[in-house]
Amino acid sequence: MLPENPENLGAAVAMLGKPGAVQGVVRFLQVSPQCCLIEGAIDGLEPVPHGLHVHQYGDLTQNCASCGDHFNPDGMPHGGPKDTQRHLGDLGNVYASADGRATFRMEDEKLKVWDIIGRSLVIDAGEDDLGQGGHPLSKVTGNSGERLACGIIARSAGLFQNPKQICTCDGLTIWEEQGRPLAGEGRRKPAQTPAHL
Repeated sequence: MLPENPENLGAAVAMLGKPGAVQGVVRFLQVSPQCCLIEGAIDGLEPVPHGLHVHQYGDLTQNCASCGDHFNPDGMPHGGPKDTQRHLGDLGNVYASADGRATFRMEDEKLKVWDIIGRSLVIDAGEDDLGQGGHPLSKVTGNSGERLACGIIARSAGLFQNPKQICTCDGLTIWEEQGRPLAGEGRRKPAQTPAHL
């Protein structure tokens, strides 16, 4: 449960991308020693559930193929985000609407921002079965298919403290842009009406 007055014990951001296709921004904020807040928006997805995972390496030299396995320092089997036994990087599924956008906000009691900076975040083509599917890959990857897009998890300033912008066209910072598409129609701010009119 998110505390009433969240602290900023660390923050990070991942810019997910695949040229001309999937793009997204996911933010991590450690609001207490027991709670990591994860929120984001990802565009260009098929309107189905998609597995989301923190991976071991922040290596994009071979696109998402070089990100390694799920972040799993405790050697656990794959599971869902609420399971006792799971990879620390198992974040479950995000759900894309008919327009291809997945907007989400979740809290994780095991993931710590300071453990994932420099690693990568990957979104998969299909649904993560959370280790319950009976497929040979269920307890390894969740059998969620190919890696659609990925990005390195980078240290960030805290909530609304980061002046970095995704697009200079609208002046929104990485903590303010979650209601807008990352590119194209709807990205720019509406034109301002002059005050004297």
